[in-house]
Amino acid sequence: MKEKFNDYVQSLETYIMFRIKQETQRLAPELTAKGRKPISLSMGAPVEPPPEFVNNKLVEAMQGEGMHTYTSPKGEAYLLDSIAKRMKSRFNVDLDTKTEICSLIGSKEGIANMIRALINPIKEMKDRDIILIPDPGYASYKEMVKVSGGMSYPLPLMPENNYMPDLEETAKKLEKDGFSMKKVKALIINYPNNPLGAVTNKEYLKKAVDFCKKYNILLISDAAYIDMTFEGEEKAPSVFEIEGAKDVAVEFFSFSKPYSMTGWRIGWVCGNKEAVGVFSKLKSTIDTGIYKPIQKAAAAVLNSKEGDEYIVEANRRFERKQKIIVQGFKELGWNMDKINPPKATFYLWLPIPPKYKTSKEFTDAVLNKSGVVLVPGNAFGTNGEGWFRMSIVAAEEQMHEVIRRLKEDGFYFE
Repeated sequence: MKEKFNDYVQSLETYIMFRIKQETQRLAPELTAKGRKPISLSMGAPVEPPPEFVNNKLVEAMQGEGMHTYTSPKGEAYLLDSIAKRMKSRFNVDLDTKTEICSLIGSKEGIANMIRALINPIKEMKDRDIILIPDPGYASYKEMVKVSGGMSYPLPLMPENNYMPDLEETAKKLEKDGFSMKKVKALIINYPNNPLGAVTNKEYLKKAVDFCKKYNILLISDAAYIDMTFEGEEKAPSVFEIEGAKDVAVEFFSFSKPYSMTGWRIGWVCGNKEAVGVFSKLKSTIDTGIYKPIQKAAAAVLNSKEGDEYIVEANRRFERKQKIIVQGFKELGWNMDKINPPKATFYLWLPIPPKYKTSKEFTDAVLNKSGVVLVPGNAFGTNGEGWFRMSIVAAEEQMHEVIRRLKEDGFYFE
């Protein structure tokens, strides 16, 4: 029956994190037997439980009248009102709950469906609609575009451009490569960034807004990590802090990372009312929304003292873990001062030692010998080759154990 499925689906690869997880499970008995039980630093998911406050609100909401019936894909009024309140208090952004906000079954689902709504599927690559995506960038962007029948074109995020690529240079290169900017439907930006942890500023966001206005394309801001800046650092900005951004932009938010609510599958998109309107219409044919008690609990935590305190403490934990890993890799020979570790997210992006030819060769060696699960950089795009990503989400004692194993097993930067 495989041949019955469309070409786009058949060309998909299983998500890299699931492939890594399968391989880790296969090796787990052998690794455990030799004292190297796997330590996962691959998946970008907090391991701490969500705030007790939100768990209690969920249990409480489950007893409420009408909580177990169908809901709307757009979101219940209490969730939309809470989102609008959060956007106002956090970014001083005014949103119309009727036209400018839609709930999501997680931001991953939301971005995939927004791309789906934008692209007219065409078989010939040269004629396809184009989405500009970060490279290195979230591994699913490229596959989302592919399965929708479009073409992704890379925005190079490099140390040389401070991970904020020149958009006009990208446009020129795209045209030189034989494509047309008239076929570009959207630009995806992601700050703080996965996999780099890189942050941006309002000046760059304004350039992105101006670029999208010039070429009449949609600006998609993936803000899943926007609350994950370390203490004492300037908070990450929303694209809607830029005047006129609503003319061309939508922004995606998630409860997964800041509140450790990864399995709850809830988030929101907001911004340009025409884009949100089309997106909401598409969603009405695909799903019937989020379980009402989850919406109720999420609405409660979003503007709560308990939720804000949880985010602050979680970011402190990630910063402590980063310091452990940074010091450890410095002792292993990495030039951590030159690398300049990020001040946001729980990611660390490091070069592979020079004796390894590829990122995968290095991460496979570390997994097979030390039981430490890393992600090869080329999983995030061609510009990721020669690098690897660590998600510093495991317990602090495991961070120390990672460094101990790498030293014992000879994984020095040489």
